[in-house]
Amino acid sequence: MIMRLDLQDEQTVQKLWSMQQRAYRVEAELIGTEDIPPLQESVEQLRTCGETFYGYIVEGELAGAVSFLIEGETLDIHRMIVDPIHFRKGIASQLLASVHEHGCSKIVVATGSLNEPAVRLYGRHGFILTDQKEIKPGLWLSFFEKTIRPRL
Repeated sequence: MIMRLDLQDEQTVQKLWSMQQRAYRVEAELIGTEDIPPLQESVEQLRTCGETFYGYIVEGELAGAVSFLIEGETLDIHRMIVDPIHFRKGIASQLLASVHEHGCSKIVVATGSLNEPAVRLYGRHGFILTDQKEIKPGLWLSFFEKTIRPRL
C-alpha cells in the first residue's frame, strides 16, 4: 500500500530517516562516495525539507518512499528510497508509477551515474537521459525527464 507520510509524526520521520540511511549507504558504495546529501541530513532536516513524501508499506512497516516537489507542471523527484531488505521486489517501480497521479505534464529526476539499478529503473519507465554533469571530481550525476500525456 502507498500512502502519504506525515513527517510531523515522530515515529514516521524516525523510520524514514533510518531507512534513508540504509538505502543511501548502498548508493554511496555504488558511486564511490559518502558525500550524498541525505546521508548528511539530520532527522530534523528531513522533517523540515519541504518535500512531499509517499511511503510504500509492507505488513505495517515502511519498505520504501518517494519524495518530490512540484513547480508548475513539473514534478521533481528528490528521493527514491527502498530499504535494502526489500530490494528487487518492484517497490521503486510502484512508487515511481504513483507519482504520475499528481497531474503534472513532466517528471524529472537525477541520480548518480554509477547507480546502475536507478539508471535502469528510470529507463524502464520511459525516462530519457537529458544530461550528465560532473558535480565534483569523479562524481557524475545523470538527469532524466519524462513527458506525461494528459488523460483524455
